[in-house]
Amino acid sequence: MSGARYVHGHHESVLRFHRTRTVHDSAAYLLPELHTDATVLDVGCGPGSITADLAELVASVTTVETSPDALDAAARLCAERELRNVRFLHADVAALPFPDGAFDVVHAHQVLQHVADPVAALREMRRVCAPGGVVAARDADYAAMTWYPELPGMAEWRAAYRRVARAEGGEPDAGRRLLAWALAAGFTDVMPTTSTWTYATPESRAWWGGLWAERVTQSKFADATARHGVATSADLERMSAAWRAWADEPGGWFAVLHGEVRCRA
Repeated sequence: MSGARYVHGHHESVLRFHRTRTVHDSAAYLLPELHTDATVLDVGCGPGSITADLAELVASVTTVETSPDALDAAARLCAERELRNVRFLHADVAALPFPDGAFDVVHAHQVLQHVADPVAALREMRRVCAPGGVVAARDADYAAMTWYPELPGMAEWRAAYRRVARAEGGEPDAGRRLLAWALAAGFTDVMPTTSTWTYATPESRAWWGGLWAERVTQSKFADATARHGVATSADLERMSAAWRAWADEPGGWFAVLHGEVRCRA
């Protein structure tokens, strides 16, 4: 994606998480801009759960993805939900195949952290946004993630992830940088906000911990750690075990901080 590799890949453990995301838990900051007659570009749609929610709120959604498999999954989901106002294109945020000012809203969720030049990506998103429209982005911030109990294996996981993400050309602490990137891209009217995901109930803890325990050893992250000499298979097994131990803790708590920006074009 725009000169950087997608660290997570599209292993089932990754997509299983992506399919749970909704417009309400992942794009609530954008809801005031989603009028019934709006045209929306959803950049990096993944398996399409947010895309489908957007399509139920606006006139039309165009979605782009660099992964053909993810794009196919999004198309299937929208078909299952009988949404006929969505079109799907294989394209990259670095070179969007649309004329200037084509959309009222241009949205990217958890995309800019995986892009080699996020400022250029925001400029391209602005190019295809109509004057007075909105460019919106939301990204997690790995350094700001916090959890209890503070198991050493989980600290190892975060350190390894941040090293690998940067080695692959991305920025894992994107959330705190979104405002600076938006200003560098030339936006002058920017609304910065934050929101969180929290995993602390027995059910959510088991789900979140189980996902990451699997992702650590089976997703593309594992391959990348080996490629960059960041972790051995024994290291990854230790990280995976820490995630499972955390999930079993009755007082276990995990919070993901996200940065958000709404930029007026």
